[in-house]
Amino acid sequence: MSAGITLDELLAWNDEAAQFWKGHLEANQALLELPCGITGAENVQAFVRHIWGAELRWGQRLAGLAVTDRENLPAGPLEALYGLHIEAMEIMRGLLKGPEESWGQPYVLEFEWIPAEQRAVSRKKVAGHLLFHSQRHWAQLATLVRAAGFPSGFRGDLLFSPAVR
Repeated sequence: MSAGITLDELLAWNDEAAQFWKGHLEANQALLELPCGITGAENVQAFVRHIWGAELRWGQRLAGLAVTDRENLPAGPLEALYGLHIEAMEIMRGLLKGPEESWGQPYVLEFEWIPAEQRAVSRKKVAGHLLFHSQRHWAQLATLVRAAGFPSGFRGDLLFSPAVR
């Protein structure tokens, strides 16, 4: 057994969080209209679009697929947004079935706002970013809804995830 946490385990942790928030937001539809402001999102629904849209777009990049333009991501409803997550998870599961050594291969980030000397990273680092990006934002959402008087009960810490023993 390796001492390291695997991308498979992080993927399962990510999926647990996504399922929690989908269920919580379905049960509390009014939260989708709660003003947000995180990442410039006007409300929680737009923020969720950002989270699951980023998962999809990073997965597409890693898989060498055409990257969906942000403008072409659905704005809602929640089920359509969750579809972005499902598609991203399918892409990532497919990639994780590939050869282990492919994760150490270089990936060049094609963003002008990233300094040129920081653009070359490993594919593993991009996959880690995809998975931690979502978790970071779910924690922000938990704080937002709690501060607005709607505690979610979200226990997103890795410590509480059955995906990692």
